[in-house]
Amino acid sequence: MAYSIKDVFYLSTSATIAAGTANGGSAQLDLSAYIDPIARGRTKGTGLAVYKAYFSMGQATDGEPIDDAEVGTARFGLQAGLGVGDLATGGFTQTTAAYAMTNALLVASGDFYGPKSMIANANTPVTMINGTPETQYVSPSKDVPYVIVRDNVCLTYEVGDSFTTDHILSVRLECAQISLDQATLNQLLRTQTV
Repeated sequence: MAYSIKDVFYLSTSATIAAGTANGGSAQLDLSAYIDPIARGRTKGTGLAVYKAYFSMGQATDGEPIDDAEVGTARFGLQAGLGVGDLATGGFTQTTAAYAMTNALLVASGDFYGPKSMIANANTPVTMINGTPETQYVSPSKDVPYVIVRDNVCLTYEVGDSFTTDHILSVRLECAQISLDQATLNQLLRTQTV
């Protein structure tokens, strides 16, 4: 499971957050080509080790930089095996517990604050992503990747304050397909149950 540059590849997906709408949405990424949770004979089961998750937020349909008048806020995350499919903004609602570190399905999560939102203007310590404040709470690492053994992962978001224009939330996963012994595979299957 050690990080090896020759085994790493990238997967990505994105979701459009519609302007003026509440609640959340999702974009599902099919992982069935990379995962086989059944060990057969001497062949081990395989999982997808996610080493890093890079998030980006862009404005409008082409992902241009965020307008400095944007007031929208959102919590976002990447959840293993959630299986809700692609849902437009307003078609999906989750509690904040879905983005908490206690959620065993959570691969990565964070918050986005528009430049004119109350949080961004409160001098809260945040990371600047594409010139916009964002915090990332949960993130896998090269040393301890999140290993997905379910056939999908969903990029989900929950809008706090409505956005003034459409925004594109995207994620890029740095990952590798890995072999798993039966005991590890069974443990991961138990913890990644929806």
